[in-house]
Amino acid sequence: MAKQKKIDLEHMTEEEKMKYEIAGELGLLDRVLNDGWRSLTAKETGRIGGLVTRRKRKMAAEEQKEAGER
Repeated sequence: MAKQKKIDLEHMTEEEKMKYEIAGELGLLDRVLNDGWRSLTAKETGRIGGLVTRRKRKMAAEEQKEAGER
């Protein structure tokens, strides 16, 4: 078992925070915290990556829409 690192949300990028949030939503956060990201399967990490990409695109589209309204 890998060493458990304490998650420091204060010093994380927004993308890293999003990864942990999505892992929690998928029910994988406990495994990540206990055994690290390497404990996930390729399918699980791909799902997280896909959801991160989807959210980033949605956020960019919303920002662009807000900028156009100004």
